[in-house]
Amino acid sequence: MNIYKTTTDDTLYEAVNHGNDCYPFAFYPEDIWQFDLHRIDWHWHHEFEFLLSSENTVICLIGTNRIELQKGCGIFINSGILHRYEAYSKAYAPNIVFSPYLLAPENSIIYEKYVAPVINSSISYQIFKPEIPWHNQILQILCEIIDNQENLLHNELHTLQNLIQIWDILFRHLDVAAHSPGVSKPDHKQAKLQTMIQYIHDHYAEEITLDMIASSASLSKSGALNIFQSGICTSPVAYLIQYRLSQAARQLCTTQKPVAVIAAETGFANTGYFCRKFKQYYHMSATEYRQQKIYGKN
Repeated sequence: MNIYKTTTDDTLYEAVNHGNDCYPFAFYPEDIWQFDLHRIDWHWHHEFEFLLSSENTVICLIGTNRIELQKGCGIFINSGILHRYEAYSKAYAPNIVFSPYLLAPENSIIYEKYVAPVINSSISYQIFKPEIPWHNQILQILCEIIDNQENLLHNELHTLQNLIQIWDILFRHLDVAAHSPGVSKPDHKQAKLQTMIQYIHDHYAEEITLDMIASSASLSKSGALNIFQSGICTSPVAYLIQYRLSQAARQLCTTQKPVAVIAAETGFANTGYFCRKFKQYYHMSATEYRQQKIYGKN
């Protein structure tokens, strides 16, 4: 089985081009279960995103919110919002990611009246449930968009028409004025979080402590714990261990180094502790993981 990873930079910005300048739209027919650790890990992007839970339950984490998206439901993720998807089992969840400029040029009246107010609001996401009429309208159109991506070779015009339909319904039902601008957008707390994450990425192979992580963003230990918990629902140390394990997994797939050497090079002073943590996260030993990835052995 192929195992996919979420590619981000040091700020958790998703380092992927969603479409291109000529057509800034991308369709991803993804099974979340096939991703590393069965999740599309924390990331954000400037584009809008719509995801449909087509098979089993998808867990959506947005800030401190944990949303169980049941089969047949969907979700809209606003521009600039940090989010993660998880699955308990096979979970086909097709999603579309597109630039706000696909709906209208930035300096146009359409953009200023109907697109920018959503981007600049504190609306992080919107769930769609089939039993609510206007939600169901959006879900039906979203299904049509997905079907067109899978079955129509020339689908761009139909896709744009469908996106305009969805946006019209969404904008009419979102109470944008009731939300204070900027509350859920990247702010000083997210900047502090990103600073600490970058510190971890730069120094994970070294012996680093919670004090050192907190100091990198001029915070106390309690302040660092609070920002990590509110931002990505974990602790700095847990994130450090997870990142070290992900780097170890990469080395297992791309080098022939012994497990003990990889453990030491990714910041684990004790090989036994590394092996226990690796099995806890990946549900197999480091050797089994290497064999599966390189030789396709289960």
